[in-house]
Amino acid sequence: MTSVRFNSRPDLTRSDAGIVKISTWDTGTPERQRLAVEAVREAWGSRDWPHPGLLSYTVHTGDDGRTLLHYSQWTSEEAYQEFVRNGRDARNDEIDAAVPGVERLGLDTFELYRSGSLGSGAREPGCVVTVDIRFDGPDPARQRAWVDAVFEALESDPAPAPGGVSAHLHASTDGTRVVNYAEWETAQAHIDALDPADGRIGSLTPQWHRVQHHPGLKGSTVRRWTLALSIGAELR
Repeated sequence: MTSVRFNSRPDLTRSDAGIVKISTWDTGTPERQRLAVEAVREAWGSRDWPHPGLLSYTVHTGDDGRTLLHYSQWTSEEAYQEFVRNGRDARNDEIDAAVPGVERLGLDTFELYRSGSLGSGAREPGCVVTVDIRFDGPDPARQRAWVDAVFEALESDPAPAPGGVSAHLHASTDGTRVVNYAEWETAQAHIDALDPADGRIGSLTPQWHRVQHHPGLKGSTVRRWTLALSIGAELR
């Protein structure tokens, strides 16, 4: 049998992860946000691990006091679909019974394209920042060209913002989006980096100009999260 193990963080770069599922829930209030996390913990912790193709499942609380970000790694789309047929509903039903009215805002499929460390030294992240980039139509080559441009800009930036730990850029399988799952030392470090008075995310370099004015960019959304649950499988 395979049981559930609660971890400190997921391994975002594991080589056996073929796809990543990312979804957002709206719980409505800070109290319901807290209760929803506890309901997820109970629904998953009271059952065996549901499928060998699920590698990790992580839940984050939004700093808006109402949303949850769900990030799960899978070996394949086929493994996820088998879980949907045989294990998802019982868990979701239990969560919905504990916190009625949770709004599920969508579920999308991604592949991790590139990851990299920001700064030097081993630092423990205290905040996750998601940057959701949208393009004006499906174009996988454009997705990857934009990500490559981001890493070129990061590597050549003469004054990078302090507090960044890592960046993990995911390309959606429909070719229309890129999501950066970025780890920061603290939420305040990210807030300071965005301050127009002295913020330093994206220096005024030709490389960052190419990132910000890449053909086909439609818009972006930036959100901050705190990791609440990280769950994995444990053989017994």
